Amino acid sequence: MNLNRYMNLLIPVIAVILGILCGAIIMLVSGYNPIAGYNALWYGMFGDSYYIGETVRQLTPYILTGLAVAFAYRTGLFNIGVEGQVIVGWFAAVWVGVAFELPAFIHLPLAIIVAALAGALWGFVPGLLKARFKVHEVIVTIMMNYIALHVTNYLIRNVLTDNSDTSEKVYPSASLRSEFFENITDYSRMHNGIFIALIAAFIMWFLLEKTTKGFELRAVGFNHDAAHYAGMNVNRNIILSMVISGAFAGVAGAMEGLGTFEYVSVKSGFTGIGFDGIAVALIGGNAAIGILFSAALFGGLKVGALNMPSEAGVPNELVEIIIALIIFFVASSYFIRWILLRFKKEGK
Repeated sequence: MNLNRYMNLLIPVIAVILGILCGAIIMLVSGYNPIAGYNALWYGMFGDSYYIGETVRQLTPYILTGLAVAFAYRTGLFNIGVEGQVIVGWFAAVWVGVAFELPAFIHLPLAIIVAALAGALWGFVPGLLKARFKVHEVIVTIMMNYIALHVTNYLIRNVLTDNSDTSEKVYPSASLRSEFFENITDYSRMHNGIFIALIAAFIMWFLLEKTTKGFELRAVGFNHDAAHYAGMNVNRNIILSMVISGAFAGVAGAMEGLGTFEYVSVKSGFTGIGFDGIAVALIGGNAAIGILFSAALFGGLKVGALNMPSEAGVPNELVEIIIALIIFFVASSYFIRWILLRFKKEGK
């Protein structure tokens, strides 16, 4: 294993350890018992079958939003609009789920595909503006988040329902619910979406690493001028990157709409799933396999945090601080790399 690959694997692990240690210090300073706090956190993640099911349920959309952010980043783009793409994907999936009554082998795939198309459309707009008019994708995607939030709220009240804030539940034929997972996890909300998330991770890896189109997309991300000189269509590849990124995020929304909740409701604010996907991708090194582990970490922390107030008296907001510290240390990867190289030289 070469040095750079070794560093890329080691730095996120060190960042997680440092974040947990700093969290323990904060607990001590605040008058809480860090051992009890982390015991409660661990139990809330893996203490029994229900918590394990909820952890898997939570990490499922995180895998997909992490993939969405990572795919764009690997191709030279920064998709801040994953949150909005999740929202439109969620709405589109539920709309198909409640508007049609079809056989399950048609209904469920159709709902997921429509969700992917909705997310892809929400990625197409900033991709087109970036490619044709050089408008920075960060600005456009941020604005698209708010458009997604308010447009879907309007559509829920005026199209999907008769002035109601919550839709009907999707038909069973469009649901990702799994009786098998419910039975083995003490009726947690774990659903079949985990398989879709794992397949999506494989698709991203295969597309970027094993196909000519993936090489083109990465080449455009590395250097637009060189890619253009090599005969690649830079503008088309920019749009395609954002469309694929948006499709991943749209499917993440479908996981919530068809699996976790089985309905869509008016939202007073963002879900946070898309924004958390940025951190998942960052800690996962923007690689498919890394995102699986990073999503598992985030899903576990989010679910386990709910157990901390009752078991250890520690506010679950502390987990948000730990996550922020982990992101901080990952962002400080240059400094960590410098320290590791310094130790390596001294050890020779």
